[in-house]
Amino acid sequence: MGPGDLTTALAALVPHTDARLLIGHQTLDDAGVFRLSADLALVQTVDFFAPIVDDPYDFGQVAAANALSDVYAMGGEPLTALSIVAFPTGKLPLEVLGEILRGGQDKVHEAGASLVGGHTITDDELKFGLSVTGRVHPDRILSNANARVGDRLILTKPIGTGLVATAVKRGSAQAGHEAAMVDSMKRLNRDAAMAALAVESRCATDITGFGLLGHAAHIARASQVSLRLQVAAVPALPGAWEALAAGVRTGGAERNDAYLAPDVAWGAVSAEQRALLVDPQTSGGLLVAVPADRVDDYLARVAGSVVIGDVVPRGEHLLVLAV
Repeated sequence: MGPGDLTTALAALVPHTDARLLIGHQTLDDAGVFRLSADLALVQTVDFFAPIVDDPYDFGQVAAANALSDVYAMGGEPLTALSIVAFPTGKLPLEVLGEILRGGQDKVHEAGASLVGGHTITDDELKFGLSVTGRVHPDRILSNANARVGDRLILTKPIGTGLVATAVKRGSAQAGHEAAMVDSMKRLNRDAAMAALAVESRCATDITGFGLLGHAAHIARASQVSLRLQVAAVPALPGAWEALAAGVRTGGAERNDAYLAPDVAWGAVSAEQRALLVDPQTSGGLLVAVPADRVDDYLARVAGSVVIGDVVPRGEHLLVLAV
């Protein structure tokens, strides 16, 4: 669901007051956080979707990494996971489901967590994901609301999964482009999150369905700041620019663009750059707000991480783009 429709739906919810609820849906963070004691809080999230890749085992890994990422984005450690499955029984062999579940379980185990069960329904369209519970110290939560003026913005994975996946489905992507996309989506954000805590960052989000700009806007709004992004510094997956040049676009990107349009000073950004920045991601990297004097330390800890902007005082727009 696009961010505009989701915001409209959430407006009907009356906020629940509970001193133990440290983070709910109001800041559009990646997961909820509920305090159990002075030094322990639960992190809870759920995420599932239809296949973005054809190989069932890869799909299971990607979907699991995507769900686990929400816990990492809060600075948490995943503990347990429950599978969520919608499966077209009779249309696909059960071996496909077995491979999806095996991929999900292997990724959960890689994260040091346990897959403890799940729920399965029959449906015309295959879907898979996880509900994940993790833990975090209440004083070490990474949140959208904690960016500070002067922080530098670091992105830990290239973007463009929506574009490359669409090109793959159309048969226009090179084999190497698909492999690079899958490898990126399967990679856990554990190291990126632990590095954020190590350098005393307090703000991060993972880049998923709302695109880089959508999730960046959530940080700006929750932290009451603006973010200045250097578009040329944003890394793209192999094949993303080729897909754009071939005219590939996604419905999710169009919804993201419409939602963000009033909040972005687009500057001289080209139509292709704009399409990349709003491209919905699957199992993307983290966008981390890092204190300026800790940037080099963070970059040394996380391979492939790149500085793409900084946090500035709140201005007319949430996001200011420079080419």
